[in-house]
Amino acid sequence: MAEIRLLTQIDEADLLRVATGYHADSKYVVAYADDVDTVTFNLVLTPLAAPYAGSPSTFDQATLDFYARSAQTGWSFGAYADGTCIGMIIAEPQSWNKIVMVWEFHVAEAYRRQGIGRQLMDRVLARARQEGMRSVVCETQSTNVGAIRAYRRLGFRLEAIDISLYSNEDYPDKEVAVFMKHRL
Repeated sequence: MAEIRLLTQIDEADLLRVATGYHADSKYVVAYADDVDTVTFNLVLTPLAAPYAGSPSTFDQATLDFYARSAQTGWSFGAYADGTCIGMIIAEPQSWNKIVMVWEFHVAEAYRRQGIGRQLMDRVLARARQEGMRSVVCETQSTNVGAIRAYRRLGFRLEAIDISLYSNEDYPDKEVAVFMKHRL
C-alpha cells in the first residue's frame, strides 16, 4: 500500500520518474463539422494499424516553476513506496469558476492498476468537495485511451475537446485534447 502525502514542492526527478508516457492500440478519432447552423463533434474509438507510443513527458523551467507554485496551494499529492515517489497529482483550484484543474496525474508504470491513482484522485476530490468546488477537470489526449478509461472508472465524463490545443495541425490526424470532468 502506498503512502499518500501532500506535496508542497515538486521534485523534477520524481515527476520524470512517474510521467513515462503511454501505449495504445486504439484512439478516439475526432470528426468535426462546422457550418452556419450546426457544429458537431463526434469521437469514435478506432483500432490503430500499429501501436501508438505517447512520449514521456518533458518539462521546461517555466512549467516546473508553475507546478512549484501550484504545489503551494495545497492541492497536490504524491504516492510513496519505501520512500520513493511512485505517483503524483498536481492540481490547483480556479476560484473564478470553482473548478480544480489537474495539471499532471501519473502513476509509475510498475504500480499501475493497484488503486494508487484512485487514492491520489480521491484526495483531490475530497478536498474539492470540502472547499465547495463544483468540478475537477483533467485533460488528456485522444490517443491516451488508457487514461480516458481510468478517468471514467474514477467517475469522470468526457465533456469537451479542443482540436487545436497542442498545435494548429492537431485535427484531424494528430492528438486532440480531451477534457474529462468529475462534477461534484
